[in-house]
Amino acid sequence: MFLSKFAIVCAALLITACSSTPIGQPPPFTPPEATTGRAAFATYTQPDPVNAVAPSGLQAASLWTRDRGSLLGDRRAMQRGDIMTVVIEIDDEAEISNSTDRSRSGSQQLGVPQLFGLPQRIDNRLPDGASLASAVQLNSQSDANGTGSVRRNEKLTLRIAATIIDVLPNGVLSISGNQEVRVNFELRELNVSGYVRPEDITRQNEITYDKIASARISYGGRGQITDVQQPRYGQQALESILPF
Repeated sequence: MFLSKFAIVCAALLITACSSTPIGQPPPFTPPEATTGRAAFATYTQPDPVNAVAPSGLQAASLWTRDRGSLLGDRRAMQRGDIMTVVIEIDDEAEISNSTDRSRSGSQQLGVPQLFGLPQRIDNRLPDGASLASAVQLNSQSDANGTGSVRRNEKLTLRIAATIIDVLPNGVLSISGNQEVRVNFELRELNVSGYVRPEDITRQNEITYDKIASARISYGGRGQITDVQQPRYGQQALESILPF
């Protein structure tokens, strides 16, 4: 009795572990500490206003100072811990079509009609109609046809805030952004990372995806709907093992 109850508990735990979403619960959010941008915020410190150099009276009263806090100051993300907006507007379409046709034929014939009189002697012992006049005859023919076509159409329009996590020695900024939105029992995830040049950032503190080097953009989700659309682990294991 005890063994049967123990087996039922183990089976329930196994079923729960095989599912990415807890039974009867919505998918959990990723902790902020696990995101890449968390380290940038932890090490970023605001300048000390006491030790900062005070501007002169003329600069303090002017609206044209380059201070980030002024009316016309440059508020673009420039240092570690700053935040910028990444605009993702992907509308790509590709179509590739290939066709190949190959044909080959060959014929070989070998006969020994006069080989020291042996064919004539053997022909007398062969059944009627059989002869060594054409001892060996080979024919071969092969045809191969191939057709391939690829057609893709992708469209994605998104906006996400990214954090500067590092500044390279040449001034290039390394950015990373993560966004999660949960609706009922489905969690939508958006991740972006890459390298940008400070001069490519607009005055609105935005940058488009086509100006991000080594861009890595991921748009997906997890939850009950995603679990239903994916094949079970057993089916995936069989598909990777079975040769047919």
